[in-house]
Amino acid sequence: MGFIRRQGTRPEEAEDFTQGFFALLLERRDFDAVRKEKGRLRSYLLTSVKHFLASEQRRAMTAKRGKGQRLIPLEDLSAIEGTEMEPADCLSADRLYERRWALTLMEQVLRRLKNEYETGGNPALFDSLKQLLPDEPGAPSRAEIAARLGMTDNALRQAFHRFRHRYQSLLREEIGHTVAIASDIEDELRHLIAVLRA
Repeated sequence: MGFIRRQGTRPEEAEDFTQGFFALLLERRDFDAVRKEKGRLRSYLLTSVKHFLASEQRRAMTAKRGKGQRLIPLEDLSAIEGTEMEPADCLSADRLYERRWALTLMEQVLRRLKNEYETGGNPALFDSLKQLLPDEPGAPSRAEIAARLGMTDNALRQAFHRFRHRYQSLLREEIGHTVAIASDIEDELRHLIAVLRA
């Protein structure tokens, strides 16, 4: 829905377009075709929603202007409607979509990893090791974490190595759910890294 909002639609319209888009996909059974073709679900959805929005825009433009209803001058729009738009930033709608996809994927991986550590009875270890990831702001030093957990520096280093290895495995597994063939996983992983660095 955020992508559709970035195309200049109001929140209510964005909800309607989102529901209409997915209803159309389900009605036409487009997801069945995606599984058979080589390609990325993310790219397919982005292209499909762009075509859907263009089609909706053409449909709206072909309708008679106003349909006999009174036009509302722009000056009469409430200040609230202007503030409902997402704040503008330097990212295009496409890049914002890609970035949100990447961040959502990373969140799913971390959630799965956290569940594994909780199931293994080590939620505190997960929380501490997560702080050692590069993007964690204000993280304590490795020595501080080792002292808090009562571990040696070497033991913490090994635990973090296992943590990163499992994180990478889960990330590849999650990416594997979004591509048609396994050989695309590495390309998609490189794309994910490029999106996060941009």
